[in-house]
Amino acid sequence: MSPALAWYRRLIVGALCLSSGLAGVLLLFLWADRLWAAVWAVAALIAFVGGWILAGRFRRSWGYVEGPAELYLTYGVLIRQLVVVPYGRMQVVDTTADLLEQALGIATVRVRTAASTADTRVVGLPLMEAVALRDSLAARSETFSTGL
Repeated sequence: MSPALAWYRRLIVGALCLSSGLAGVLLLFLWADRLWAAVWAVAALIAFVGGWILAGRFRRSWGYVEGPAELYLTYGVLIRQLVVVPYGRMQVVDTTADLLEQALGIATVRVRTAASTADTRVVGLPLMEAVALRDSLAARSETFSTGL
């Protein structure tokens, strides 16, 4: 996974902590005691620091490999998961990137199957790698098609 994935998560966490921290401090300062506003500011700062640290671990937790008949995907910081998606069950493989992902040069490959609970995604890939993975998975899914 691209190192930009950690920056993506850090920017999202930073924006959420900053906006909720400022709004909470302002409201508590106006309608409550200054002590509660300070407590809220410290809590937002702690959440930001925790999110900053976990963003790097989140990026390092993601991994994938294209096996001979399945796509293997592993992820998770607190709870590790291994997802196995057979190529024959893949119905739609697409690449998406929101504005921040585009600015950082990363994209997400989404794999959809017939079972809605088995849909998965590979996040934080450099754009060219995401396009190549999408094309590879789409070609393999046609080769392994189960004819359902």
